[in-house]
Amino acid sequence: MKATALNRRQEITDADFLKFRDFFYRKTGIHFDEGKRYFVDKRLIERIEATGADDFRSYFIALRFETKGTELQQLVNAMTVNETYFFREAYQFDCMVKDMLNEIVKRKRPGGRIRIWSIPSSTGEEPYSIAIYLLERWPLIDQYEVEILSSDIDTTVLESAQRGVYSARSVGQLPPEYLARYFKQRNANEFVISRDLVAAVDFSRVNLTDASDTRAFRDIDIIFCRNLLIYFDDLSRRVAAEAMYDAMSPGGFICLGHSESMSRITPLFQPRRFADAMVHQKPIKGDRA
Repeated sequence: MKATALNRRQEITDADFLKFRDFFYRKTGIHFDEGKRYFVDKRLIERIEATGADDFRSYFIALRFETKGTELQQLVNAMTVNETYFFREAYQFDCMVKDMLNEIVKRKRPGGRIRIWSIPSSTGEEPYSIAIYLLERWPLIDQYEVEILSSDIDTTVLESAQRGVYSARSVGQLPPEYLARYFKQRNANEFVISRDLVAAVDFSRVNLTDASDTRAFRDIDIIFCRNLLIYFDDLSRRVAAEAMYDAMSPGGFICLGHSESMSRITPLFQPRRFADAMVHQKPIKGDRA
């Protein structure tokens, strides 16, 4: 009863919503339209209650002026949606091992380094899918030093990814032999990924629209950035696209979600159509953009 009464006292007004939306956008690049109003209000009220603030005004003042950013990170974790599964949109992984990597290695010395970046990492299904695909389906995996990087703005999902415990639904698209090889079944609905795969991925917290977060990423050969830019407005999309462009090696490739198009965001990349997928490429010096 007490919690119900508190919920009735907490109300996010139209003015509150606009204040919060502008603040969150400045901090993350994520834009909430009116269609997300119920979701935003619900999560805000949960954080107001969790922190013991009296109302939105007192919560928002404390949020704006906190020095360590602890509550902001908790809020980001609450406001970001993470739903994925292993081998999602696997045609792009097929393109990676059949086409993209074969072009990339032509510009590498024998035994050279290949860097692949998955952002957002969510709970780890995508970067671990990349690792499994490389181990199982790329014949040259033993001939190059491959680094898999994976990032997210949500620290909760990064922790979940490093724990590596997945539901039956999450692993449902994996071939049975891969499931047996890389997972241990704990019970009917829990599968624990191999610690060797966990060690193969370098996880980090990154805000793709914050230059101080992205400047450490350089010489990336392939980026998977799927279904993230749809949460940004036009300006934030351009900022994110330029950050990824700066992070990539010339000739590197980027994979977006099936409903996303880089050509609507920036002319920096060239579209490339392979047998399995349409991707985007950073031009090599001398190539025409």
